Order: sequence, then C-alpha cells, then structure tokens
Amino acid sequence: MREVDMTAVADDGLPLVGTLTLPVGPGPHPAVLLLHGSGRLDRDSNTARLRMELGPPLAKRLADAGIATMRYDRRGVGATGGDWLATGFAAGRHDAAAVLRALAVRPDIRADAVAVLGHSEGAVHAMSLGARPEVAAVVLLAGFARPGEDALRWQAAMIARDLPAPVRPLLPILRALANRQLARIKTTSTDVVRILGRPTNARWLRELLDHDPRSDLANIKAPVLAITGDKDIQVDPADLDEIRRLVPGDTTVHRIPDLTHVLRRDLGRPSVRSYRRLLRQPVDPDLLAQVAGWLARRLHGTPETVRAG
Repeated sequence: MREVDMTAVADDGLPLVGTLTLPVGPGPHPAVLLLHGSGRLDRDSNTARLRMELGPPLAKRLADAGIATMRYDRRGVGATGGDWLATGFAAGRHDAAAVLRALAVRPDIRADAVAVLGHSEGAVHAMSLGARPEVAAVVLLAGFARPGEDALRWQAAMIARDLPAPVRPLLPILRALANRQLARIKTTSTDVVRILGRPTNARWLRELLDHDPRSDLANIKAPVLAITGDKDIQVDPADLDEIRRLVPGDTTVHRIPDLTHVLRRDLGRPSVRSYRRLLRQPVDPDLLAQVAGWLARRLHGTPETVRAG
C-alpha cells in the first residue's frame, strides 16, 4: 500500500487534513471513509493520553483487500486547524460529509464504491451519511441507536457500577452533581462553559444530547454491517436489535463475545479502568478480518452488484 496526504475543504472553508491509503495496483479503487469516536482525536483515533491506534490497522487490512481508506484529523487536532472545544456535534457530521464528497470525486477512487465506517460517535455520523447516493456501504462499530441523552445516561450508569468500593457510597452525591451540571449545560448558549473549573465543549454536548439517530437509520439506503462487543460499557449492545429493526435494507449485525468499546477483547469484567492495559494489545484481528471481508464483498464488482449488496 502507499499513503498520500489528502485535504478536503469543509463547508466553512477550513482545510480538513488527513491520510489517503491506496492499495497496490492501478486504480480507480473502492474506498472507505473512516470516522473515529468522541474527543480530541487525530486521524488514527489517538489522544494525548489514550492511543487507540484504530486508523493504521484498518487502513492496512482494507488495503490488503484492495480497498483505499481516508482518515483525517478533526477540527483543532493534528494538522487540521480550528478550535476543538468550540466545535459542535453537528459540525462533525458536516465535516464528514465534506470529506466524503472530496473522496468520491478523486480520479483514483471509484465513485460508485465508496463506503463509510464509523466507531462510536463516528458510527452515529456514518448513520447520517448512509442515505447519501454516493454511499455504497455502511459499517457501524459500537454505534448507539437511541436518543443521545439516553445513550449518555446508560453509559454513565455502567461506568458508575465500576467505581472502586470506597467511592460507591458517594454515588448518590455524584449522580446529583452530574444531573445539576447536565441541566446547566442544557440552558447554555455558548460554545464553551466551565464545569467544575474546566472548560467543556457545551455546544457539542447540547447537540449530542438532542440528537436521535433513529431517523437516520431508517433512511439508510446502503447495506449495513453493525458490530458491538458484548462487553461494551459505553454503548448498549442491545442497540444492535434496534439497528436491525430500523434499517430498511440489507443489514448484518454481530454481537462479538468479550469485545470491548476499544475494540480489544477482555476475558475479565469490563471496565474503563482496563483500557490502558487493553490498548497495549492490537485491534482485534478477527474484527478487522470480518469488516474487511464484508466490505470487499460489497465494494468490489460492478456498480449494480455494489448497490445491491
């Protein structure tokens, strides 16, 4: 494979900078736009404190299957300018659409065989792109299928269950404090507010709380692969059933045993405190193979077979 720099221009003119990975051989190639999760993430799904390293293994595995990939730094991260703290949830969706358009018109990419693959928040943005005519397939890794506030409260309850024993008696106080801060954020109108002394992306949080992906799922026209681990404590694995119910066309769902939200397997009790240990392991190879095989079956071939899934 070979990697080249690629820049797409957002609706407001901001350059979104990323990496286009191309498979060996002459093009044009099928392609996949990679959309990562929440936070100050770069094109490889890394932050300064947690390195998920999702981009490179996905790009390599898909290149081996003859599929190009595009991944990019979100606003205010890496080589992309802007202010991450002031960027809303909706802006993430609009930026993803801009990169998708730029990818589809490249001469080395097959415009009839472009897919979107999202993880966590990226999966929710992928749902919104699934109705676009240029999208030939959609992969949802740990994507929620309920209103954003419901998804956030489910996540908070699961993480609270994992608190150390000495802290658990404080749960009622912590829950009340969190509810007060959430109510305060809902009443704000600025992009950034200080919560407990720390600047918080209030615009992103307000828009996430209000977002309901179920209408996007019902409008998807492309084949869908949805995967969530049964040890995911940030997205309810039961949402896979809702995805299967709502998507009108070809839909494949998998609930993978022992897979966590960070796409590594954990044989023990799932916990966010285990993430640093898990992230020293590679992304689950069976997951990569499953995603690459499914996409290869959908994206290779004539436009008719690609659209039919």
